[in-house]
Amino acid sequence: MTPMSQPQAEPDEFGPRVDPTPAPRPGPVTLTGRYGTVVRLDAARHGGDLWEAVRGNDSIWNYLPYGPFADKGAFTTWVGERARLQDPFYYAVLGPDGRAVGVATLMEIRPAMRVIEVGHIMYGTPLQRTPLATEAQYLLARYIFETLGYRRYEWKCNAHNEPSRRAALRFGFTFEGVFRQHMIVKGRNRDTAWYSMLDSEWPARKAAFERWLAPENFDASGRQRTSLGELNSA
Repeated sequence: MTPMSQPQAEPDEFGPRVDPTPAPRPGPVTLTGRYGTVVRLDAARHGGDLWEAVRGNDSIWNYLPYGPFADKGAFTTWVGERARLQDPFYYAVLGPDGRAVGVATLMEIRPAMRVIEVGHIMYGTPLQRTPLATEAQYLLARYIFETLGYRRYEWKCNAHNEPSRRAALRFGFTFEGVFRQHMIVKGRNRDTAWYSMLDSEWPARKAAFERWLAPENFDASGRQRTSLGELNSA
């Protein structure tokens, strides 16, 4: 065999090879946790409960492209419209009593690239700053990595939305930069902060979530002993 006929190594600069099989799209699953459940949004079942969870707290809508809503009728009509969408694919977050207290979506779904985003997160007042608020994010991340097999999980938010930016880091997403003049929302410019989590990072993130969510991480008053941010930093 002459040198010219020997097999040629593929150049590294093209990037490592990966499985090109497309990922499934998200579906109407039930994701059950210790503190609550995540299910497909259903307007008839969840609309009224969601209205009770959000009414009177207009700040919930500050960084969302819709809302606040004038009354229950306008809100439940909106919920019905959102529940029919396939991208974003809406889920309701249910408390231990089965009442809907918030929503989150899987969106910007790119099965061929195995990339997906979590967004349109709307947590009602009873859900905010509770273990379930964190557990819902854990359940969705576990679903997209372990069940659906996505490679990249994205989080994007208005660059001025400091609570959302802190949440992304707390949940273990990595900041990747700001896309300037990315969108126009409610007649205002939006610079968008981008974050991501990769499938290779998920095992460590999963362990941190599960350690934080464990009952022994909370004292008798319900206060956390170790923060999720500390666990992810470790």
